[in-house]
Amino acid sequence: MTTDTDMGIASTGGKQTIDETILGVTSIFTKHGEHPVLDRAADTDEEVLLALGYKQEFKRDLTWLESFSVSFSVLGLLPSIASTLGYNLGYSGQAGSIWGWLVAGILLQSVVFGMAELCSSMPTAGGLYYASAVLAPEGWGPFASWCVGWSNFLGFTTGPCSVNYALAAMILAAAEISNPGYSPQTWHLYLTFLLLLVIQGFLAMRSTKFLGYVNIIGTIANMLVLVIFIIWLPVGSINKPKFNNNKTVWTDIQNGTEWPTGWAFIMGFLSVIWTISGYDTPFHLSEECSNANIAGPRAIVLTGQLGLYLGFAIMLVIAYTVQDVTDVVAGAYSQPMASLCVQVLGKKSGLAMFALNIVAQFFVGHGCTVASSRVVFAYSRDGAIPGSRWWSQVNSKTRTPVNSVWFVLTLGALLGLLMFASPVAIGAVFSIGAIAQNIAFVSPLALKLFFAGEKFRPGKPDAHMGFHWKLKANIESRAMEPWSMVETFGYSCRGLVASHYSRALFLPYLWRNLDARKWFKGPRVNVEHYIYGVPGETPGDNMDKVTKES
Repeated sequence: MTTDTDMGIASTGGKQTIDETILGVTSIFTKHGEHPVLDRAADTDEEVLLALGYKQEFKRDLTWLESFSVSFSVLGLLPSIASTLGYNLGYSGQAGSIWGWLVAGILLQSVVFGMAELCSSMPTAGGLYYASAVLAPEGWGPFASWCVGWSNFLGFTTGPCSVNYALAAMILAAAEISNPGYSPQTWHLYLTFLLLLVIQGFLAMRSTKFLGYVNIIGTIANMLVLVIFIIWLPVGSINKPKFNNNKTVWTDIQNGTEWPTGWAFIMGFLSVIWTISGYDTPFHLSEECSNANIAGPRAIVLTGQLGLYLGFAIMLVIAYTVQDVTDVVAGAYSQPMASLCVQVLGKKSGLAMFALNIVAQFFVGHGCTVASSRVVFAYSRDGAIPGSRWWSQVNSKTRTPVNSVWFVLTLGALLGLLMFASPVAIGAVFSIGAIAQNIAFVSPLALKLFFAGEKFRPGKPDAHMGFHWKLKANIESRAMEPWSMVETFGYSCRGLVASHYSRALFLPYLWRNLDARKWFKGPRVNVEHYIYGVPGETPGDNMDKVTKES
């Protein structure tokens, strides 16, 4: 943990004033000429958080490697690709999958690098919604933070449900492969799903240090399974010939939709969008990470880059080894990856490979639960969720938001009941989460690019990772606008997805218009601060109220 306690501090009336401009922080204090104050010594990590308006409540027990491990676990490349094979292979075949991954994956890096830069300047658990409040045009901060916050909340709270539902389906598919006489029932699926949620909860409610260790194990497991898959599928293939020809893999785009081929190709981007996610997790863990404004961005960049390169390696293996795309996408096991493994490796070896994928998927669920609870905590700390005073509590023993963990999992259990309605109904949970997350990712970057101007102040990593930030700036400026259009266009091809998203956010927007707009003013300061050298309000007041008094 950093210890240079004199950095960014000046003495004011017997108390120490923190200057966010020296710390390289873009804060809600800045535009009102305010500064937080301290009556004791603090390390640089705490100073940075205080400069953002929040007191330190968690223990900073995560290193950059452990922060990366959580985000890489959420990324869960092989399990995530396994869950979305129906989109890339089904929509545009092997060639569409390969080129779709490259095009969409490279464009996604603009968001990755942009988010890393935001994290360097605003390392707080609120992350994206805090940035939206600060970077929005004057008067629009509360509205921007409300929209992005609820979108991020919706994306993360559907995550544990989506991932553990997929994991439960994988477990039952493995049972079906090993015992052909077994016929999975919906209630079997739901009970397995509930058991997984309970296990995830008991793990995620533990201390930050424990979570770091678990996710390092999860990262190692995910990497091992990924390497085994990349080697085993081509080497152990039982098909003759073992590989598809280059024309099929690189040039023969097979349109599996009723749309024109170009649209089918873009629709295949959905798999990439769903898979290369989770890289924002270090942002939400920044209040538990040492040296957060450097460690967080590094973990974000590393997650996004590995997602691009290793994911492409997986897609190459799949494209060269899959023989019957239709059988994989609409196979007997209702799990494309299960059908792929059995088709390429045979029943016994395919089941073994699929079982390893199940292990990797478990750690994806755990990472999602941890990240989701931090988003709920951050938004509750600012009073934006019903029951905020319970969800914003930090357990005195573990120093983690235990109530938020169980709140997220309870929501997941309730959403899981949709499986009794229809596969389309539970599938909507996946769709809502994906579009909600990407809107939350892109919105603060758009605000920074088009409205923030000189309000945004890049943090420390501008000096420590010069090459990455220069590359980021180039990619972001050139690809941000076309990526936004591609993303919007891709989702517009699935009007049902946008419809689900709109309906899910109807109540939060209605609540804001009827009531919340009167009191929700964005991030809520909970530290002592000075306004133009005069003591400000007591902790817990909104910045908009402070502005009126000043």
